[in-house]
Amino acid sequence: DVQLVESGGASVQAGGSLTLACVLSEYSFRRDNICFGWFRQAPGKGREGIAAIRTGRDSTYYDSSVQGRMTISQDMAKSTMYLQMNSPKPEDSAKYYCAADLGTSDCSTKYWHQRYEYNYWGQGTQVTVS
Repeated sequence: DVQLVESGGASVQAGGSLTLACVLSEYSFRRDNICFGWFRQAPGKGREGIAAIRTGRDSTYYDSSVQGRMTISQDMAKSTMYLQMNSPKPEDSAKYYCAADLGTSDCSTKYWHQRYEYNYWGQGTQVTVS
């Protein structure tokens, strides 16, 4: 079965930096047509999409709350997608999830941040900013 496994979550101080990784495994098809997304969920809140990237084209999408502070990237030679967090804030504290829509023509410019756009999910990694 296809698996997504996140790593890199940690407790960090505000103003520091952190990079999350998401590894795609057990997927034997072409990897230049995947839309990957990063979502996060804070206690008592819904899961929100914050960034997405389409492999093959490297088109990227960001929520305004993270635009300019976080960078999504991918390296399919390593089957890995990343989220670099620069100068995180306490309000960035949440559990971060990666998600994938496999075999897509592109990330939806309108709906990339919606959970229903993705058919595979990781288990999440915790980020705490103090």
